[in-house]
Amino acid sequence: METTSAASADLETLARVVAAVRANIERVIEGKPDVVQSALVVLLAEGHLLIEDVPGVGKTMLSKALARSIDCSVRRIQFTPDLLPSDVTGVSIFNQNTREFEFRPGGVFANIVVGDEINRASPKTQSALLECMEERQVTVDNVTYELDAPFMVIATQNPIEMEGTYALPEAQRDRFMARVSIGYPVEAAEIAMLDSHTYARPLDDLEAVTDAGEIRKLSGIVNQVYVSPAIQQYVVALTGATRRTDDLVLGASPRATLHLVRAAKAHAAIQGRDYVLPDDVQLLARPVLAHRLLPSVEAAMGGRTTATILDAIVAGVPVPSPQRAAGAPPVAAPGPAGSRHRA
Repeated sequence: METTSAASADLETLARVVAAVRANIERVIEGKPDVVQSALVVLLAEGHLLIEDVPGVGKTMLSKALARSIDCSVRRIQFTPDLLPSDVTGVSIFNQNTREFEFRPGGVFANIVVGDEINRASPKTQSALLECMEERQVTVDNVTYELDAPFMVIATQNPIEMEGTYALPEAQRDRFMARVSIGYPVEAAEIAMLDSHTYARPLDDLEAVTDAGEIRKLSGIVNQVYVSPAIQQYVVALTGATRRTDDLVLGASPRATLHLVRAAKAHAAIQGRDYVLPDDVQLLARPVLAHRLLPSVEAAMGGRTTATILDAIVAGVPVPSPQRAAGAPPVAAPGPAGSRHRA
């Protein structure tokens, strides 16, 4: 019973912090609870978030609101065509006084890195993020520098059809755990925005409601969420189906499989559960997988997008029964084996 009580207390702490961060963000981003939820899932799952939409809908505002809600180091990188890779990672500069090279850290040396309009920089500069996003480290002049945890990249980008943009390399898209689109606000939210944003800047009044240490603890709680063998098989079946269909020339990678499981665990924890259900996986399949896929020429000519192809794949993969999905965790210590994982 002590194990169950501890797990319940952890989930209650997580729910309290998530509610505070969500309320803080929604003071700035109104009428978009699903987008805010996705951002929180990625944060707790220790992933990176890509926000893609047309200009002016609040992409940068969302990323800034999330960053300001956490008392941690935050750096913003404005991606432009003339941005250099060394501006992102850092550079070694020769000090005339000491006669030695000194490392000057770049913009990625922070807990939360806001990359604004990431696809306006050249692919060479975009690729400077590859190592830090995957390995949480930066290598400059054969010296490796570790990045502090938590480390999260929140990047915004305009659709690639917009003028002056470059498509993100496949390797970089695959490192983003999820991609979300904010979309235009509903009429009521846009009218409310006129009142709240015309005479003041709500972003300036935001105060941190948690800190980096607490986010690290919450990520540890998420890591303990149970994923039954049936759910693992279901996730692998979903990503495997994207690799076999003729509608896609590039399916989901093993990294995508891992990201989907991590995101599902974070979503389950936010919902107050310490086990994952198929609903968690299905809800996150599109934001986690769609941006990694490439449609075939025939599918593109037929007007089918990666999202619609993915929806058809999800609908066609058999869902495990609630009993198999909940499963029974391996017994690591004496205690109530199945009490924590009821469907």
